[in-house]
Amino acid sequence: MLVGAGGFARETAQLALASAGRWRLLGFLDDDPARHGTLVDGLPVLGGVAALPDHARLVVCTGRPDDYASRLRIVARLGLPAERYATLVHPTAVVSATSRVGPGSVVQAQCVLTASVEVGAHVAVMPHVTLTHDDVVEDFATIASGVRLAGGVRIRRGAYLGAGALVRENRTVGAWSLVGMGSVVTRDVPEGEVWAGNPARYLRPAPVNPT
Repeated sequence: MLVGAGGFARETAQLALASAGRWRLLGFLDDDPARHGTLVDGLPVLGGVAALPDHARLVVCTGRPDDYASRLRIVARLGLPAERYATLVHPTAVVSATSRVGPGSVVQAQCVLTASVEVGAHVAVMPHVTLTHDDVVEDFATIASGVRLAGGVRIRRGAYLGAGALVRENRTVGAWSLVGMGSVVTRDVPEGEVWAGNPARYLRPAPVNPT
């Protein structure tokens, strides 16, 4: 089951369908009543999150740039053990033998995890992302399409990196911070801030409040 029926969930559905029968996708769960009983890209929206079937494995596929803490809220609300969450990796992604991807995380098409990369739980890694040696991406982070991390980068819990962002080696992006699309991060980004530009600089407080 995929929780959410927006763009990220639709892309994840196509990942599951491309996985050569490894996953049998039942459909979507979404708390928007207008979507219940409809088809999204040919797959049913079976109801709200409360309609999760017993023993079905799931992935929470939500998180817009203006509300990227939604996965955390849903996972906390469900209160399920880690083994109920699937880990989905597109068949065209390259994940090295020394790299790890946590439960509930999604690695989309054409991504590369080169060596000793650690991706936590409930992380969204969108298409064409490159994570290089010794990078750490903590739980609930979002790595949008085309992001490139140099070696030894740490993306803290819940941070959001916009499409095409670049991060210099050995830098840290703080928890729940947001890096704008196309930005070049040459300095550490503190917790809870929005940075953007080339080089990236502080703009304003982050739009999310995960508590």
